[in-house]
Amino acid sequence: MKQVQRKIIHCDCDCFYASVEMRDDPRLRELPLAIGGQADQRGVVATCNYAARKFGVRSAMPTSQALKRCPDLVIMRPNMEKYRAASRQILAIYRDYTDLVEPLSLDEAYLDVSNTDRLQGSATRIAQEIRQRIAADVGITVSAGVAPNKFLAKIASDWNKPDGLYVILPEQVEQFVIKLEVARLFGVGKVTANKLHQLGIRTCEDLLTWSLPDLLQQFGKLGGSLFSLCRGIDERAVVPSHDRKSVSIEETYTHDLIDFQHCIAELPVLYASLEKQVERTGTANLIHKLNIKIRFNDFKQTTVECRANQLDQQVFADLLQIGYQRRQLPVRLIGLGIGLSEKKTDEQLALF
Repeated sequence: MKQVQRKIIHCDCDCFYASVEMRDDPRLRELPLAIGGQADQRGVVATCNYAARKFGVRSAMPTSQALKRCPDLVIMRPNMEKYRAASRQILAIYRDYTDLVEPLSLDEAYLDVSNTDRLQGSATRIAQEIRQRIAADVGITVSAGVAPNKFLAKIASDWNKPDGLYVILPEQVEQFVIKLEVARLFGVGKVTANKLHQLGIRTCEDLLTWSLPDLLQQFGKLGGSLFSLCRGIDERAVVPSHDRKSVSIEETYTHDLIDFQHCIAELPVLYASLEKQVERTGTANLIHKLNIKIRFNDFKQTTVECRANQLDQQVFADLLQIGYQRRQLPVRLIGLGIGLSEKKTDEQLALF
């Protein structure tokens, strides 16, 4: 029986949060716009439009630095409920074409359309129509990549951004991949890229000269992935849903909390916020750990966790005290979270 040729689409909304805001207020389209926190509150840029990117503004950049690069930058606080609503509209459009939709975030997803009959089964035409529908119905632009696997589809979606479409046909894979820089390979971060460069490996063509045993020796498990990816091979399936592993909230403070008493005074507000998140996600019966994260004013971070099967503010207070005692410095961030089990838990768990 002939194996079905896989057809994967990767869709990525262009500067999603900013696009939604520009949709709702067209006056923002010509202005450099960033969505994120305020500079005087140690905010960072969550995303920005292309007008801002021309000034060198980027996601995850401190807002204060972004304003130095672009003094006229318009900064708006995120409106997550509005973005989630737009994301739900977009996911509904994807699911008109296939049940195999794997959301990666609010603005990004993989679709496996290998077995769909829509538009004569043409992944390219499906991607085109999806982009047209999102533009018409949601009012924002989406870039898409079409390829025989997830790795190539994701790279393709970035090829003609913004508002672009790029297709890699099966017979084009070898020539496309051979020219790719190794820094673009899945799983390769800055540290690994630097190591590859030091070994004289800059493109996939360079990687092809390395044997699997040598790559495994140099990079461990990642070496096996590099061996496959430089040949355009990626067997990962599109998984329609991922089980949630955790729920958490955190707060970065405008002014450092100078001692433990100031930290503990913030706990009721943080706890109430976590309660709302747990209720919204319906995960109260799946709790098997509680954890707390503290970032001190020297940017060092510590985490403390314990086993538990329900929310308990006093337990978080105990964890906070343990974590604070490790450095006893002013605190700039506190986070509370829960770890989730796969099945509902009824047994009482030990505390520490």
